[in-house]
Amino acid sequence: MTRKNLGRATLAALPFALSFLVDLILFLVLKDRLPARLAGHFDVSGDVNGYVDRTTYVLVTAPVLPVLGALWVLMVVGGKFYGRAHRLLIAGGWAVAAFLQYVLGAALIVNLDTPDGAGRFPLWHLAMALGAAVLVGGIGLLLARLVPAPEDPRAGKSPADRERIALADGEVAGWARTTGSWWLPLSALVIVATGTGLGYGVNWFLGVPLLVIAVPALTFSRAHVTVDRRGLTVSGLLPWPRFQLPLERIEAADSRRVDAVAEFGGWGYRIRPGRTGFIVRSGEAIVARQRGGREFAVTVEDSGTGAALLNTLVDRNRAGR
Repeated sequence: MTRKNLGRATLAALPFALSFLVDLILFLVLKDRLPARLAGHFDVSGDVNGYVDRTTYVLVTAPVLPVLGALWVLMVVGGKFYGRAHRLLIAGGWAVAAFLQYVLGAALIVNLDTPDGAGRFPLWHLAMALGAAVLVGGIGLLLARLVPAPEDPRAGKSPADRERIALADGEVAGWARTTGSWWLPLSALVIVATGTGLGYGVNWFLGVPLLVIAVPALTFSRAHVTVDRRGLTVSGLLPWPRFQLPLERIEAADSRRVDAVAEFGGWGYRIRPGRTGFIVRSGEAIVARQRGGREFAVTVEDSGTGAALLNTLVDRNRAGR
């Protein structure tokens, strides 16, 4: 790891390490005043509706901040974020760490000296957590300026340098592929089963949101990627919802390999500083760069052909043909 990457990694890991230490110290200091059974889950009014013992609380919450910190370091060092997007990613890590640390700390505070976890979690704590996230995120953004951001290797590359497919005047062409992974329909079914189980066994207030999430998950278990005169379109098994990037908003397109975890933090429809994507695996993808500099990526086979045709159609649109 180079010295610059070490500095970036340290800056990305620091807020999660500090938040973890604060949460651990707070638990150790307060544990004698905590009941054997902690209020661990609250409804929208702040009333407790779930309990955990102290050991379970530690085992469940302790890994959260370190795991998120490791993910953030991976994205900062290997995620191909450049310039402003790189600084925003670091600031986002500081904001997330502050939010989680406040919520975890407040959950302990509301349990202090209560009989068997009978505490409440007033909603103003969430407002305070958001305020802490904004404040600490701003500090992270300032600190990110102290470490040089990576330079985009494609910054000096002209759109004219991209691959194209030769089309005769008046010739019409389109390209389409289907993308997906075996785990997508399985994960949708797991979400449906979990939501149904929570609805029947606990509360439909908890189950319905999962069932709502399952609809787009199931819809996009097999996604269709199309390049034609309308631009780049990603649609699922149903006509809606769909994502469409029109030709007039595209500067150029590339085919390149993307890393799902390092560049997008996971799989599915992902939003990150400077980029958005529909990511079903690591591998080749069409990456369309928009006029404002933001990128949209979709992992799909034969992405080179799709990107080349997209560049040709973008040229035609600019020329008014």
